[in-house]
Formats: sequence, structure tokens, C-alpha cells
Amino acid sequence: MRFMMLMIPKGYETAAPDVELDPARVAEMMKYNEALQEAGVLITLDGLHPPSVGARVSFEGGKPLVTDGPFAEAKEVLGGYWMIDVASRDEAIAWAKRCPASENEIIEIRQVQEMADFTPEVQEAAAGLDRLRAQLDRS
Repeated sequence: MRFMMLMIPKGYETAAPDVELDPARVAEMMKYNEALQEAGVLITLDGLHPPSVGARVSFEGGKPLVTDGPFAEAKEVLGGYWMIDVASRDEAIAWAKRCPASENEIIEIRQVQEMADFTPEVQEAAAGLDRLRAQLDRS
């Protein structure tokens, strides 16, 4: 089962574009990332720049509208993510609990949808998805 663990750092919604990271905290997080890799559960991971340098594309009235960050209405934003492959939701939670996060951070755990989760009609509509994934894997 694949899960995304989404890091939500409180206050990141107002972080400056040039926010500085604490090297000691980064080193601590790297030990955690390496433990995920050594356990064979890590698929990928990335940190994200703050919303102040992001953009949102909304589709009100069916037309795309681009809004540059920061976003005044944002209450929680992603600071990064891990994609892991584990046997159960409980195992994903156990890994999240091991993260050296601060009291200012939350990890949200979300299971990735698999084709088997959907009706045959939806699976048929998404028939090319496996081909797209295979092309991505070759890239």
C-alpha cells in the first residue's frame, strides 16, 4: 500500500521566499529519511518552497485564473512530502510517529488510490494510466 506523508509546518504559509533552514534540523531529518530508505519503504521525497513563491490556478467559470502567492486565505500549507510503500495504514502511522518533527509541524497521512479501488467503468476510463507510469519510470 502506498501512502503519502505530507509535512505541514505551521506558519509556513507566511514564510519568506528565502526562508533559512536550520542545518541541525536538516541533519536530523536526513537520519529519518535514511531510515526509511534502509527499511525499503521509501519511494520518493521532496521539500517544497513556501507559498510566497508559488502560484495557484483556479477555474472559476471554466477559465484558468493564475494567482501568485502568498495566499491570504491559506491556513495550512505543505512543506514537503514522503511517498512510502508499506503493508498497512498502521505501519504508515508508525513511520510518521518516528519523524523528528517539531511541535510546530503536523504530518498528514493519505493512502494513494489504486486502480483496484475503482469501478470497472473508472478503470476503463483510466486505461492509459499504466502506460503513462511506465513511461515515467523510464525517464
